[in-house]
Amino acid sequence: MVVVSDTSPLSNLAIIGRLALLPEQFGEVWIPPAVVRELDALRSPSAQAALSEAMQSGWLMQVPLPSSAPFPDELRGLDPGETEALRLALSAKTNAVLMDEKEGRQCAASLGITTIGGLGILIFARRTGSISSLRNEIEKLRRDAGFFVDKDLETRVLAMVAE
Repeated sequence: MVVVSDTSPLSNLAIIGRLALLPEQFGEVWIPPAVVRELDALRSPSAQAALSEAMQSGWLMQVPLPSSAPFPDELRGLDPGETEALRLALSAKTNAVLMDEKEGRQCAASLGITTIGGLGILIFARRTGSISSLRNEIEKLRRDAGFFVDKDLETRVLAMVAE
């Protein structure tokens, strides 16, 4: 399975040391040039190293945005990474887009694109035994990556994995 990713799921998982969950779940992850630029600005040396290793290993791949990639009106107002990720997904007809931001996820849904967020990746990892505690990973996301998780949402996702 090939998915396209926006910046935040990659950066957040890299910051908490869980980037390796992605090839386990998806095989290949494609990123457009705008996402590469956004990841290059990441200030965590360990996350940068993990992303570099992922690129070198070949499962994380920069894929150029084709000049023929569609640009639906729904994409106007999104940031460059979200815009290019969704355009690449539309162009390549990939299975899903990894994306956390609410506005981008809503736009993807309006275009018929499935989205999977960082929490979805962690839920699957917990269910398959790749991580032992979703609660601990959410805490790392908050503490180390500055990731916001609404308390009600946290309660619901923890219930999904019986934590």
